[in-house]
Amino acid sequence: MKAARLFDVTGHVALVTGAASGLGLAMAEVMAENGATVVAADMDGPGLERAVQRLKSAGSRVEAGVIDVADREAVERWVADAARRHGRLDAVFANAGMSAGPQARALATSWDTWDRVLDVNLTGVFATLRAAAAVMKVQRRGRIIVTASIAGLRGEPMAGYAYAATKAAVANLVRQAAIELGPFNVLVNAIAPGPFRTNIAGGRMHTDKDAEREFAESCPLGRIAEPDEIKGLALLLASPAASYMTGSVIPIDGGSLAW
Repeated sequence: MKAARLFDVTGHVALVTGAASGLGLAMAEVMAENGATVVAADMDGPGLERAVQRLKSAGSRVEAGVIDVADREAVERWVADAARRHGRLDAVFANAGMSAGPQARALATSWDTWDRVLDVNLTGVFATLRAAAAVMKVQRRGRIIVTASIAGLRGEPMAGYAYAATKAAVANLVRQAAIELGPFNVLVNAIAPGPFRTNIAGGRMHTDKDAEREFAESCPLGRIAEPDEIKGLALLLASPAASYMTGSVIPIDGGSLAW
């Protein structure tokens, strides 16, 4: 089979949370660049508007909604409305997340921070997955792609407690959902990024040279990845090429886990 057919998402409908910047924007871009209609969401209204204009200026079909994924009812309405408008739902990227900074010591983690990170990174992912499953089980097909992290696959001294705990939880959430949804031909996988240059943790990968150096030195490739480097894996998991992949948590980390 030719590569063009293996990775063909023309006419698909893809939903992406956390799409205003970083990995979410890259995921939205690669789907749009390859013929999908993208329905984007983020709680950053101005950032989302800039992202939408960027995609539309390239001729992409894109819609947007300002949503906090911690609002479970809002997520359910957003997913259901998109499926109703388009008559299908092919891929849902449950990408939205936050770190709230390093806070690598237990006593430095406030309860407010703990609660907010769990609401976004775990409850928000589950709400997105749950809403997507409600549609995809009926249509008996679909892809759900969750953004996890290598911080959820090992101890990570540069990550905060809440972030590491939630990313470990969503990795197992993916496995659980894959078991339930497999008989409906709904495939559920996770991407586990290593150090990428995004706005997470207040964008310190852009501004904190010490943090940048420390993260770069944590992987054999010796550098931080750019958001566009997520595109190949994102497209793979949403495409026909991944038709026998489910329940996987796939690192993309410059070799970090090899150490």
